[in-house]
Amino acid sequence: MNNDANAKRVLIVDALNAYLRAYIVDPSLSTNGDPIGGLKGFIKILQKLVRTTNPDNVIVVWDGPNGSKKRKTMDKNYKAGRKPIRLNRAFHNLTDDEELQNKIWQQSRIIEYMNQMPIIQFMLPEIEADDVIAHITQLSIYDGWQKIIVSNDKDFMQVCDEETVLWRPTKDEFLNTKRIIEQTGVHPTNMALARAIIGDPSDNLPGVKGAGFATVAKRLGSMLSVERTATIDEIVEYCQNADSKLKFFSNVAENKGLIEHNYKMMQLYSPCMSYQSKNYVQESIENFECEFNKTQVIGMMRDDGFGELNWTDLQANLNRIQRECLDNG
Repeated sequence: MNNDANAKRVLIVDALNAYLRAYIVDPSLSTNGDPIGGLKGFIKILQKLVRTTNPDNVIVVWDGPNGSKKRKTMDKNYKAGRKPIRLNRAFHNLTDDEELQNKIWQQSRIIEYMNQMPIIQFMLPEIEADDVIAHITQLSIYDGWQKIIVSNDKDFMQVCDEETVLWRPTKDEFLNTKRIIEQTGVHPTNMALARAIIGDPSDNLPGVKGAGFATVAKRLGSMLSVERTATIDEIVEYCQNADSKLKFFSNVAENKGLIEHNYKMMQLYSPCMSYQSKNYVQESIENFECEFNKTQVIGMMRDDGFGELNWTDLQANLNRIQRECLDNG
């Protein structure tokens, strides 16, 4: 993280990523015996994030309803074949329908909690959280701020720069430009291109045969490890003229169409959002009213059977965020 004590910070949370992590691993039950690990775990994750980063703004971003629509019009197989996220059946003996309803309820309840806190929240129809988060990092209102994206999604490496870092909670690591280059051999400005060559099995986007991060960094590092943005045409031409019999180069040269397609699907430099959606995000941030209905939150926790949960740190930080927000008008 940026150690500049004077820099303002905005914490941007990939909400579904955080929720599903809590939903899978947190075995918490309500006082009535219902699974609430996703809900309670999300609050605990939020408390840790806010305690660690001491942000001036907190933004929580969800995938919107039918969020993958735009990319699925480009590739009908996008994200196809994903297995549903399941609770640990060792802890919870629920039918499939009961589990689905519980999962939906926990997520909707988190949204209700966030609405009672001085936290900006987005869930835009037909838009993925990735695009909204990338757009937020580009807003002029956050120029000079440190932008901390919280997600385990490697896609966000491409938007990291001197002001934007990625916090991957499962590894508990902060990735800035330097760390990303050290780990992958690829500069963030060329990350989308590198991943377009490699592919992304989690999104059902096959890559060039034999291309992994290590191979791409080794064979194309002279072009991808620097800040200058490389083009697909330059990469293909380089591979066509490579003085090597390695199959990697011919595979890349022969798969320009695949790389171009993957790049369109993966890149976040130009978020897949309409002008109206981008404008809505900016106006929502600029006009946000910092309200903290603490009594309401405590009542919700009681109704949901939270039992013991020490959220003193979170309360104190949310009080600070609200106070500073009101002071700044």
